[in-house]
Amino acid sequence: MFVAILVNAVSVFLSAYVLRGVMINNFWTALVVAVLLAIINAVVKPILIFLTIPITVLTLGLFILVINALLLMLVDALLEGLKIKNFGWAVVFGTVLSIINGLLSWILNV
Repeated sequence: MFVAILVNAVSVFLSAYVLRGVMINNFWTALVVAVLLAIINAVVKPILIFLTIPITVLTLGLFILVINALLLMLVDALLEGLKIKNFGWAVVFGTVLSIINGLLSWILNV
């Protein structure tokens, strides 16, 4: 679990480095973002997915991108060291974060 959080923190840091609409102070902030995002994804995300099943089905699952962006915006509001410019950047950040996290997890077999 600790390795997965570390991989997620590296993914957050790399994603923020690549995207100009997302700013992060340092790696320690990325680690806090990864932990907070893991907690929010474990607690809040299932509730939101359950409540939005009809719209998720109508959009063929694309509404999950909106939910991910909203959760990233929530983490941005809770932390001082992370700044996401707007909702569009949150959608892009979530997508890039997922891709980088998936690649790193695949490479490291986490």
